[in-house]
Amino acid sequence: MTTLAPSTLFRFATAGSVDDGKSTLVGRLLHDSKAILADQLEQVARTSKERGFAGADGIDFALLTDGLRAEREQGITIDVAYRYFATAERSFILADCPGHVQYTRNMVTGATTADAVVVLIDGRKGVLEQTRRHLAVTALLRVPHVIVAVNKIDLLDYAEDAFTPVAAQVREVTAELGLTDVRVLPVSALAGDNIVERSERTPWYDGPSLLELLETLPAIDAEQREAEPFRLPVQLVLRPQGGLSPVLTASDPDATERLRDYRAAAGRISSGSVRVGDRVKVLPAGIVTTVAAVELAGVPVVEAAAPQSVAIQLADDIDAARGSVLVAEGSEPAVAKELDANLFLLDEQTLVRGTRVLVKHGTKTVQGIVDEIVDRRDLDSLAHVPADRLEVNEIGRARIRLAEALPLEPYETSRTSGSFLVIRPADGHTIAAGTVRG
Repeated sequence: MTTLAPSTLFRFATAGSVDDGKSTLVGRLLHDSKAILADQLEQVARTSKERGFAGADGIDFALLTDGLRAEREQGITIDVAYRYFATAERSFILADCPGHVQYTRNMVTGATTADAVVVLIDGRKGVLEQTRRHLAVTALLRVPHVIVAVNKIDLLDYAEDAFTPVAAQVREVTAELGLTDVRVLPVSALAGDNIVERSERTPWYDGPSLLELLETLPAIDAEQREAEPFRLPVQLVLRPQGGLSPVLTASDPDATERLRDYRAAAGRISSGSVRVGDRVKVLPAGIVTTVAAVELAGVPVVEAAAPQSVAIQLADDIDAARGSVLVAEGSEPAVAKELDANLFLLDEQTLVRGTRVLVKHGTKTVQGIVDEIVDRRDLDSLAHVPADRLEVNEIGRARIRLAEALPLEPYETSRTSGSFLVIRPADGHTIAAGTVRG
């Protein structure tokens, strides 16, 4: 048997209001870090020339990221675009999120798994309502690091006096939202100042460039995941279906007998690690058993850790069906039928008390009903104000009663086990993304 450790990388998302230059910044970052293929760069340069783009480099960097035809025609980002690139220091997954208020819901998708969020601000406009919304989502999702790039510093004559009040605005808003690890830097996406290399045109700024920050900020690595309690939402139960078990071969003389007895709970480890011989509890049933075997891609291993996908054989013949959660004994989360949650509304339909919903938590989906809308976040004042309904793109607090008990953990404890989706039963449409409150 062997022990296999998962690899790590750095995930970050970008967000910004319309016309703040976010697509240009992302394109510039990819271009200056040598993450663009030559043929793609040639095509973008040709398209830029055909459209009469007159930038210093002769390239409209926004075309490198806005892939949909509607995005190119309207000059806005609509869908979350994922980009993969690497430098000598680190590998990255970039989630380029829309800035238009209509597509704020997509930012939730992009930021959910991010180690950092880069929020872009037009230095001439300062902090806007949409900026507050992006920062509020970032706070709600507990993204570890926040980078605020004050863009278009070139249009402000690279003046420190123009940057300082915007940075002060950012500090005030992020402090109110409870964001602690916040970095603010002046950039010019069009000219490339402080994107990959530090700019000589901002001598008053002595901090790192954007890429330097991304290369040095700590990621949520395997050691951090392993330090959390073991959690595995069961996706399916593996049983022989007229063939050999993944760990058996035809040359095994005991294959038939072992095939008959083979049963394993399969899923992706969301946190922590598990070893053969560990005591685990199956929730919500509450039955304790022992891990008899762990398999990774059909190979028996001594130990596995998040975020690996594994098959686990249990010592006792118990029901660990899809929707169950295997947890380390002694670290069990509360199993409850009432959910106190923060919600981010993604649907055009208003959410009110009495709305019947489905709640998808991990691999389990249960029926529920909205018992109360407690309040919503006013994005101008950032205050929590009483409310009896939530509209699309609003952030608020609600209580939901569940038909079946779920193992619930506060989002501040676990970003995976503390998150869920609210779904409309009639058509399966996602109404809201939610996080469990303490």
